[in-house]
Amino acid sequence: MDGTLIDTEPYWMAAETVLVESYGGTWTHEQALQLIGSGLLDSAKVFQAAGVDLEAQEIVDRLTDSVSEALRTQGVPFRPGARELLADLRAAGIRTALVTMSLRRMATDVVDLIDFEAFDLVVAGDDVALPKPHPEPYLHAAELLGIDIADAVAIEDSRTGVISGVASGAVTIAVPNLIPLDGLGAHEIWETLEGRTADDVIALHARHAKEVVR
Repeated sequence: MDGTLIDTEPYWMAAETVLVESYGGTWTHEQALQLIGSGLLDSAKVFQAAGVDLEAQEIVDRLTDSVSEALRTQGVPFRPGARELLADLRAAGIRTALVTMSLRRMATDVVDLIDFEAFDLVVAGDDVALPKPHPEPYLHAAELLGIDIADAVAIEDSRTGVISGVASGAVTIAVPNLIPLDGLGAHEIWETLEGRTADDVIALHARHAKEVVR
């Protein structure tokens, strides 16, 4: 979700910086980039190491509250082409799931701010025992959708997300945002979602369906 469909990474980075600096530490852009796509509880350990004297869940809650407030006050900043592709997939009758490592309460807030029914279901970070890069989030989404994971297409912007999608057995598209995604096994790299349609996704799946690991 973050960075793939909506460009909330600046919100996260700002929240992280405020949190670490409030405990007398420093937080760099490079450190923030390393956490893109990571599970929030795993990320909390990094903030504790940076001097944040809070329990992991409290760190997660503070960051989530900050980003959720930014979304409410500043709106949902869709990545180029993301809203249009989602709408086209829905118009084509293709089932969709939001698979994110954000907390469910934040993910549902984002979904509620979209002006059409964009997703059939949400799998959030607190819905699974093992976060990305483990394949569990995508496997769980496929199970809830009632489909074979090999029939799914994962669209990802993070290293952990691409690894998770590929490991799950989904045909995986990497769409780089802030970090390069070469060499991670994505079936294709799309530089942007702008101009992409449901037909493009269907054609991509047809090209690569035989390559997925079952």
